[in-house]
Amino acid sequence: MPPGRTYTTPALMEYLLENSLREHEVLARLREETQARPDAQMQIDPEQGQFMALLVTLTGARRIVEVGTFTGYSALAMALALPQDGLLVACDRNEDVTSVARRYWAEAEVEDRIDLRLGDAQETLETMLEDGECGTYDLAFVDADKTGYAQYYELLLRLVRPGGLIVVDNVLWGGQVVDPEVVDPDTLAIRRFNQKLKNDDRIDLSMIPLGDGLTLARVRP
Repeated sequence: MPPGRTYTTPALMEYLLENSLREHEVLARLREETQARPDAQMQIDPEQGQFMALLVTLTGARRIVEVGTFTGYSALAMALALPQDGLLVACDRNEDVTSVARRYWAEAEVEDRIDLRLGDAQETLETMLEDGECGTYDLAFVDADKTGYAQYYELLLRLVRPGGLIVVDNVLWGGQVVDPEVVDPDTLAIRRFNQKLKNDDRIDLSMIPLGDGLTLARVRP
């Protein structure tokens, strides 16, 4: 183990959650309902949701765009941190899972801050640009199909203002990014995406081992 570096164990993770997690009751109930689903692994961890809410506060974000909403945990966590006149545009294609999201957004009384747009996310982002929304968003979050990450990123670079933040989930992909024997399309796409951002001088970059790996990309002015 390198000096000064702590590797998370189950006991340490339990300690972390016990001593730092402040989860809104509606978020907790949404997480519990989602965990009963067969696709529950698609939901972000609660400590990640709390971190993203903190990013909203730290950046003073008022306008957010999310690519990949699922049952709405990440959108709810960020919307709760938005000012009352803030806006989060949530892009997803699945009406079934987002119907769960809508219920909990309403319970938390943030449904007026979230604009859910069902359909192909790339087309939604392109329409937003065509509608003159270039550079009008403060923060973006991507947690969708991995083979689409590079395309979403390029569109978000235009939608997010200079100095704004693009946050990308699953960049460590369960550790498979470092296994040379894993060559499925999703893993290859994540590897290419990570390398693309490493070499992109349009952003300031940090990859952190939170959840399944989270990349923070600040759009340079």
